Amino acid sequence: MNTKRWIAVIAAVVLLGVSIVINSAFAIFQSGFGTGLDEWVAPTEGELAETVIEPGDMNKRIAVLNVEGAIQDTGEAASFFGTTGYNHDLFMEQLEKIKEDDTVKAVMLKVNSPGGGVVESAEIYDKITEIQAETQKPFYVSMGATAASGGYYISAPAEKIYVNEETTTGSIGVIMQLMNYDGLAEKYGVDFVTIKSGPYKDIGSPTRDMTEEEQKILQDMLNQSYESFVDVIEEGRGMTEAEVKAVADGRIMNGRQAVEANLADDFGFEEDVLAALRADFDLGDAEAFEYGASEGLGSLFSMKVKSMFKPDLESEMIAKLLTDYSAPRMMYLYGEN
Repeated sequence: MNTKRWIAVIAAVVLLGVSIVINSAFAIFQSGFGTGLDEWVAPTEGELAETVIEPGDMNKRIAVLNVEGAIQDTGEAASFFGTTGYNHDLFMEQLEKIKEDDTVKAVMLKVNSPGGGVVESAEIYDKITEIQAETQKPFYVSMGATAASGGYYISAPAEKIYVNEETTTGSIGVIMQLMNYDGLAEKYGVDFVTIKSGPYKDIGSPTRDMTEEEQKILQDMLNQSYESFVDVIEEGRGMTEAEVKAVADGRIMNGRQAVEANLADDFGFEEDVLAALRADFDLGDAEAFEYGASEGLGSLFSMKVKSMFKPDLESEMIAKLLTDYSAPRMMYLYGEN
C-alpha cells in the first residue's frame, strides 16, 4: 500500500473516531439547537420533541412521521462522511409514542426510501398494524420521490397510499448481495485459511465460490421472505396472491403505474394527503405536528468537514468500507446499498 493510501486510511479512522465522539456529545444537546425554536416544544425527560406544522386543536392531533433514507439499523453513530439519515430506534420510539398518546387521532407517514433491511421493515410493519388494531388510528402514506421495496412494505398497511405521478415505487422482492474477491486475492498472492465446525459455517464467504447447495439454502430463505412480502400486500391492499405476484417480480414502476396496479390509491403531495386526512376523519381543526427538532450542530459540523476535506474517490471508498461495512443479509431494497 503506497503512502497516499496509508494517509487515506489513517485519516478515515481518525475522522470516524472524532465523528463518534462529537456526534455523541451533540446528541445530548441537539434538541436545544436549530431553527424554528418558537414552534419547538421542549420535551420533558423521556419524551420526544415536537414541532408544530399547522396549529389547531391540541386535543385531537395529526402526527406526521418521516422515513427518509435506507431503513436500516446500523447501530453506528453518523460519520463526517455522511449525514445522519434514518434512525431506526428513534422511529420505533415515535411509533410507540403515537400508540400511547390519546391526543393523536391520525398519522401521515411520509416515505422517501429505497427500502432496507428485512427485519427493520417487518418491525415497522408490525408496529403500524398493532397501532391500527389497538387504537383504530388511521395511517395515510405520502410517497416522495422513491418509496420502493421496503419503503412499500411499510406503506402497505395504510388506509390510503398517495403518490406523485413520477414517484418510483414497486421493486417488490428480496435481494442478498455477496462479494467474492477470491480471484483478486489469487492475483496478489493472498491465501485464506478457514477453520470451521461445519460445512456451511462460512456460507457466503467472499474468499471462495459458493456451492450449488449453499445457493439453494440462501434461495430458500429469500423465497420465504418474498412470500411474507406478498402476504403483507395481499392483506394491506385487499388483493389476491395472483394480483400481487403479477407485479411482484422486482420491477419498479412510477406513480401512475402504481395506481393502475392498485398499489396506490390516488395522486397528491404532502399537503393533499394532510387535507384528505382532515376531511376523511373530521379533523379539520386538528393540530398537525412532527417529532424531532431541526438539524443540530453535529450535522452542520459534519457538512462543514465534508466540504473542507473533499476526499478523492479512493479515499471515499476506503472510508465507506470502514464506516458502512456489514455482513451480507437479506434486504427489501431497490438500488445500491
